[in-house]
Amino acid sequence: MAMETFDVAAIRKDFPILEREVRGNPLVYLDTAASAQKPRAVLEAIQNFYQNGYANIHRGVYQLSAEATALYEGGRDDVQRFIGANDRREIVFVRNATEAINLVAHTWAEQNLEAGDEIVITALEHHANIVPWQMLGERRGTKLRVAPIDENGDVVVESFEALLGERTRLLALTHVSNAIGTLTPLKKLIDIAKARGITVLVDGAQAVPHTPVDVVALGCDFYVFSGHKLFGPTGIGVLYGRLPLLNAMPPFMGGGDMIETVSFERTTYAEAPQRFEAGTPDIAGVVGLSAAIRYVEGIGLKAIEAWEQTLLTYATRVLGGMDGLRIIGNARRKVGVVSFVLEGIHAHDVGTALDQTGIAVRVGHHCAQPLMEFFGVPATVRASFSLYNTPAEIDALAAALGETQELFS
Repeated sequence: MAMETFDVAAIRKDFPILEREVRGNPLVYLDTAASAQKPRAVLEAIQNFYQNGYANIHRGVYQLSAEATALYEGGRDDVQRFIGANDRREIVFVRNATEAINLVAHTWAEQNLEAGDEIVITALEHHANIVPWQMLGERRGTKLRVAPIDENGDVVVESFEALLGERTRLLALTHVSNAIGTLTPLKKLIDIAKARGITVLVDGAQAVPHTPVDVVALGCDFYVFSGHKLFGPTGIGVLYGRLPLLNAMPPFMGGGDMIETVSFERTTYAEAPQRFEAGTPDIAGVVGLSAAIRYVEGIGLKAIEAWEQTLLTYATRVLGGMDGLRIIGNARRKVGVVSFVLEGIHAHDVGTALDQTGIAVRVGHHCAQPLMEFFGVPATVRASFSLYNTPAEIDALAAALGETQELFS
């Protein structure tokens, strides 16, 4: 898609925060990989719910409760459609992708894995898809194995395949690297695993805002993501799981609304998804996530993906042509993320300098310390692009980086 065919100016008007200034400069927000800004449609949906329609859901016999329940369960339908699930009951609402992974680790994995069984991840993973499996190993004696990447940040498929053995029970891998933007060959890796009868969990937190997802076509067993990276509110996330697996899994937490019957002697549990949604949920979060999904669908993920690829290509050319700047991660397929270091300047100093000109980037290890160690850097500066970013903002970033280099020379 050519730049002029995507009406980014109109889209930017949907995001009120982009009208503000930071330190006397227009805000240039290049940190969507950490959390996306919110369009007016999401803000208004949440406000309208709290202002005009708030009530607790399920079991209420009065109109407000019925309306709130319809909004909440309608959000489940929106997620089902958005990721191509077969059944609305396969959509479980949680706080975020991290909670979803931990839920699977404490239920399905506890129930199905034993000492000596292996879990395979990749070298690209966020800590949220590393630490829960290490903790499981401490509890159950399972082993964690890591599929390598090459110097560009691509998964080495042959080495990945060789890593799968008789004791491999779970493949838990990212769809998109949060730190360097690698878009993994997910379908190929899943097919390899499924041919060996291996269960597959996908961390899709960085994928769903950038590229269409169809969990049935992918063939994964679990898929997780967070609402706040998809232009929705914080505190709401999604676990997709194939229904037979969910209904065979024990509850993660006990409480109200996840039960069938309760007595002092014995409790029986509801079927999925209710058995995993104990207590009063983040109703407004679901309302906001639902509005975010409809907003994205209104623009079209393919159009968003094409625009972001245009920005990525431009940023890679502009930043990659700067003396003293090294881009970390040059995978064959990437989303709109450019992670880099400036020679002789710590990433945190770069981020602080950029902030003085109103440019917001993420600096640090990006919750991917093993990946930083692989590339031999303590931290990077990460500029991440979204549907509301422009080539002019990339030019502003490059100019500010040049000034930063002069400042530290």
